[in-house]
Amino acid sequence: MVSTHICVTQQLVQAQTPSAPSNTTKSICSAQIGTAIDAIVNRPLFNRVRWGILVKPLSSVKTLYSRDSQKYFIPASNTKLLTTAAALQHLGANFRFRTSIYQNENSIFSVVGRGDPSLNDTQLKALAQQLKQKGITQIQQLIADDSYIQGDIVNSTWQWEDLQSDYGAPVNSFILNQNVFGLEIRPQSVGQTSQLGWKDHNEARQWLLVNRSVTVAENQPSYISVSRDLTGKILRIEGQVAANSQPYLVSLPVVDPNYYFLRRFRTVLATEQIALGQTLVANRSNNQQELAFVQSPPLSELVMETNQNSNNLYAEALLRALAFQQSKQANQNTADIGLEVLKKSLTQLGVDPTGYRLVDASGLSRRNLITPEALVQTLQGVAKTPVANLYRASLPIAGKSGTLRNRFRNTPAEGIFQAKTGTLSGAISLSGYMNPPEYEPIILSIMVNQSEQPASVLRQAMDEIVVLLAQLQRC
Repeated sequence: MVSTHICVTQQLVQAQTPSAPSNTTKSICSAQIGTAIDAIVNRPLFNRVRWGILVKPLSSVKTLYSRDSQKYFIPASNTKLLTTAAALQHLGANFRFRTSIYQNENSIFSVVGRGDPSLNDTQLKALAQQLKQKGITQIQQLIADDSYIQGDIVNSTWQWEDLQSDYGAPVNSFILNQNVFGLEIRPQSVGQTSQLGWKDHNEARQWLLVNRSVTVAENQPSYISVSRDLTGKILRIEGQVAANSQPYLVSLPVVDPNYYFLRRFRTVLATEQIALGQTLVANRSNNQQELAFVQSPPLSELVMETNQNSNNLYAEALLRALAFQQSKQANQNTADIGLEVLKKSLTQLGVDPTGYRLVDASGLSRRNLITPEALVQTLQGVAKTPVANLYRASLPIAGKSGTLRNRFRNTPAEGIFQAKTGTLSGAISLSGYMNPPEYEPIILSIMVNQSEQPASVLRQAMDEIVVLLAQLQRC
């Protein structure tokens, strides 16, 4: 038996530590920007660090600053800039995922999932109510048709610790409640084992629990780690919770999304007095009448969630949606088809296809490679399309929203810089749009790889560069 110890609250891809760059308001000429940026990245602290930087005006071919901008870097969540650009370009801002229930001539019911990342219990209830309104009180057999998305439910290049965290949840035809379930660790009397509270008792029955967490004295630090074995059947809880603390909340990825969906749907149907008999997973979508359906919000809103909150699951679902209208060979991986469509879409936007190599859509894989130039080309290309405003609005605003809400506050960059963040251990990225008040709009990409420095140190240096650029002026 092999298990990996993880801290469930650590989110390597999305965590953003506030930086504190200087809030100096001294203007800088474009001719001076190269020397100023070099002074930051050439500090002895960064002697072993790889920097990739490209800064260009939005509407010009000239370059303001370039450093290894045509070399590959591990992009982390900056990958989502490519994914969402391709999704808007290929699917359109009004695209919606649809989840349907069908009935055939033999009164066998099928529920067809199409990978809607926003599907939740509220929408399940809407499906059940639609069935009830049609007079259905009993379903003898319900088939979960998961044929829409083929291939592994988790990327084979993701790390084991990521697969045990909520940000590494599986992606397939059925995504419910973002394919995670909740668990609370509650303190008891000092010295006693902590109590577990399940938000969904169906999930408690799926696990063999080994709970070694303990309650400690009031005002002691609380920390909990959760690990599971490779079979996905044993859940180990270790650590401590203080006697006076609030319950410790944990979100964990489901192991089998199809049957998680069916368990939840059975519960929801019961609340509408609809009895459900046998359930199974199969491909049964032909010659059927649609009885009920729910739809996701439009793609414009899904892209907002993807980029604002760096939602990996949403990004992976969007990649698979790119493949929906493409011809498929038997057993062909849907994500692979999506990557082919992504490349075609980005090429149409003017992005050099040799400037990136992707194996996923979210940036969680360390096998993704992107150049700063490709990121700038993506930003520049989308800016010329009808979805430019939607795309830009999906990016966090410095000091205001999303993963940038706690960065750049009280600096010249606050409110005028919109960008996508990216964080993996040793790989930090930041790319987006800037509107300097004394200069024309610019696009920038800053990437750091192969660093032993803490992420907060790297972000602070990046933020210093951004603050410099916010003070650009024509000289």
